[in-house]
Amino acid sequence: MEISNESGSKKPKRLTSVVWNHFERVRKADICYAVCVHCNKKLSGSSNSGTTHLRNHLMRCLKRSNFDVSQLLAAKRRKKDTTISLASINFDEGQRKEEYMKPTVTKFEQEQKKDEIFNFASGKFDQERSQLDLARMIILHGYPLAIAEHVGFKVFAKNLQPLFEVVPHTAVELSCLDIYGREKQKVYDIINKLQGRINLSVGMWSSPENSEYLCLAAHYIDEDWTLQKQILNFVTLDSSHTEDLLSEVIIKCLDEWGVDCKLFALTFDDCSTDDDIILRIKEQISQKRPLLSNGQLFDIRSAAHLLNSIIEDAMEALQDVIQKIRGSIRYVRTSQVTQGKFNEVTQHSGVNCQKALVLDCPTRWNSTYVMLETALEYKGAFYHLKRHDPSYSSALTDREWDWATSVTNYLKLFVEIINVFSGNKFPTANIYFPDICDVHIQLIEWCKSPDDFLSSMALKMKAKFDKYWRKCGLALAVAAILDPRFKMKLVEYYYSQIYGSTALDRIKEVSGGIKKLFNAYSVCSTMVDQGSALPGNSLPSTSNDSRDRLKGFDKFVHETSKSQSTPSDLDKYLEEPVFPRNSDFNILNWWKVHMPRYPILSMMARDVLGTPMSTVAPESAFSAGGRVLDPSRSTLSPDTRQALICTQDWLQAESGDLKSSSIHTALPLRIESN
Repeated sequence: MEISNESGSKKPKRLTSVVWNHFERVRKADICYAVCVHCNKKLSGSSNSGTTHLRNHLMRCLKRSNFDVSQLLAAKRRKKDTTISLASINFDEGQRKEEYMKPTVTKFEQEQKKDEIFNFASGKFDQERSQLDLARMIILHGYPLAIAEHVGFKVFAKNLQPLFEVVPHTAVELSCLDIYGREKQKVYDIINKLQGRINLSVGMWSSPENSEYLCLAAHYIDEDWTLQKQILNFVTLDSSHTEDLLSEVIIKCLDEWGVDCKLFALTFDDCSTDDDIILRIKEQISQKRPLLSNGQLFDIRSAAHLLNSIIEDAMEALQDVIQKIRGSIRYVRTSQVTQGKFNEVTQHSGVNCQKALVLDCPTRWNSTYVMLETALEYKGAFYHLKRHDPSYSSALTDREWDWATSVTNYLKLFVEIINVFSGNKFPTANIYFPDICDVHIQLIEWCKSPDDFLSSMALKMKAKFDKYWRKCGLALAVAAILDPRFKMKLVEYYYSQIYGSTALDRIKEVSGGIKKLFNAYSVCSTMVDQGSALPGNSLPSTSNDSRDRLKGFDKFVHETSKSQSTPSDLDKYLEEPVFPRNSDFNILNWWKVHMPRYPILSMMARDVLGTPMSTVAPESAFSAGGRVLDPSRSTLSPDTRQALICTQDWLQAESGDLKSSSIHTALPLRIESN
């Protein structure tokens, strides 16, 4: 409506904008006002002023009902988008206020599709739902709980939705715990409905306050042959915790999730973890269900952590040389004069390198490799600098340059291998065997060096490698055999180089190991057919009834009833030619397609290929430091900390696009130096 104190022959201009449902137009003298019907505030109402300032006022007007805010926004969007037809939309001045468009809300339901995040729902404001949405946002993106009390957030929330009651961070914390409880039940149901076994990885973390944490994650290949990972626990270890109690903490977590009877392998990131810890866990688990192959494949150590540990030995041995190279680079970069002098000797020495000399980050050994590699290209320039500049005191001897060259070649191999490990988005267990064998072969060669310094360093590295190889060599080989591109041929190829004249005996050990594992799965399959396994589970169980006295009978029947003329799944698989190698090969898709052809072997392949042979995150692949929890999480209570970290992982798993693009930046876990 327009109220005018001025008479005239002209008919007042019709007010077509929906914004005038909330304003009265009043003219006094030569000034035209727009008066808000909600709060009576006067704003400019002349035709030259437009309506943008009126819309902005309505968005902030505390006395206005929130229900029609989307009508204003929709009208604004329609003005900008000329491709949308307006024929069916009428925003006449007399339009009733209750005929508004309902606002959109964000839904976080598990079953929703990624492209259907925004859906139309009731326009009625829901404080409880908004508070849960806030909690989910905090969990998903790793924001601090205190964000709910930040002034900037309060202003943003009030301007966006005046009806939202800003709550203290303690209330948000309770909402986060509520979400954690519901999401945990979903994960529990998924894991316990799996037909096969699961693998677990155990990682140790610390905090700036020197607290210690245990991170337990489940790894498995689901019924769709997709590799999955779920963080199950992030346990705060008591300050009085000793290493011998670690097994009790792990067993308690396994029991909590009900997976102690479904466990195939346990992977520790620390290769020096006490074997007694594994032994105690084995004993506890085997009381309920025997481990397959007597637990030969149960104890796994992280391959990437092994390589990092070996590299630490090389870096420590070459420490004096590395310090001299750092000193040389610092000297060249001290001033423009010294830089100019170095550029001159570079030209005179015939060095043709376009790379810049840069210092390394001591906690990132790949940066040390880059520094060494570049410095070696300027070796001739540093020789000339030594002769022409008496102030240069960090010069290397000829022998030290030789050491730097050899160790840099070692590091190049490790950089390439760890790039393969960390660059693989879905690292199934089959990818590790060839690279670990390459390291094995190179260590053997390095130990033969006539230089005492290099040979002693290589011997120390190989001693650490040999301990890992004795523990994990069979598991690596079995996983490679289950790759149809490799089978036994890859084992034969590498073992002939590693073991020489004794290779045949070693190959037989691997062949016997995979057959023993396959026979265990065959027995499990027989027991399932006879109904003596747990419902919905392909694995045999033990009970207290009299049939347990005949627990060896099923195996006896299976072994004595096999027809010699009928080859097993494993026999058929190994006798067939290897599959051609190509870069697009997807091993999980291959087994999914060939599951009907190899029903028992595919069941075994699912468990083996899902074993985490390395537990290092891509962003920490080259870190020389330990894994340190972000301070924003280390100060929380143990229950809240576990809830936030676990639930973040689960929510990101539901949002596949977030999982792939932002998991490494969103997780509140980061790497720091010791």
